[in-house]
Amino acid sequence: QVQLVESGGGSVQAGDSLRLSCVGSGGALSAYTVAWFRQAPGKEREFVTTSFRRTNTYYADSVKGRFTISRDNAKNTVYLQMNSLKPEDTAVYYCAASQTIILSRVRNADAYGYWGQGTQVTVSS
Repeated sequence: QVQLVESGGGSVQAGDSLRLSCVGSGGALSAYTVAWFRQAPGKEREFVTTSFRRTNTYYADSVKGRFTISRDNAKNTVYLQMNSLKPEDTAVYYCAASQTIILSRVRNADAYGYWGQGTQVTVSS
C-alpha cells in the first residue's frame, strides 16, 4: 500500500513558477497511474494532470501548456512543474495514485485510492 507525501507549495507572484513533488513510500510509483488534483476554497476537487501507466499524460485545459507532470523512478517521485502561474491556480494540490484505474476515469478523483495530504499553492496578482 503506497503512501504519498507532497511538498513544494508556497506563495508566489503571478507569472512565477513552482515545482511540486509527490514522494511515494511502501510501493513503487512506477507501477501506478499518478495524478495531480487541486481544490480551491469553496470549490470541488478538480483534475489537473495525470501520468497514466507511466506512458501517457493528460492535462486539464486550464493548465495545458503551462504545467508538466514527470516521473523520476529512481527517486520514486512524481513532479508537477507549474509555470506562468495565475491567481486562479491558487489551491491545495494533491497527488493521487491508482494501480487499477482505466483510461476513461483518469479525470475522476474517486477513481484514485491513494492520496497525499496536500500542499498549498497561493498565487497573488
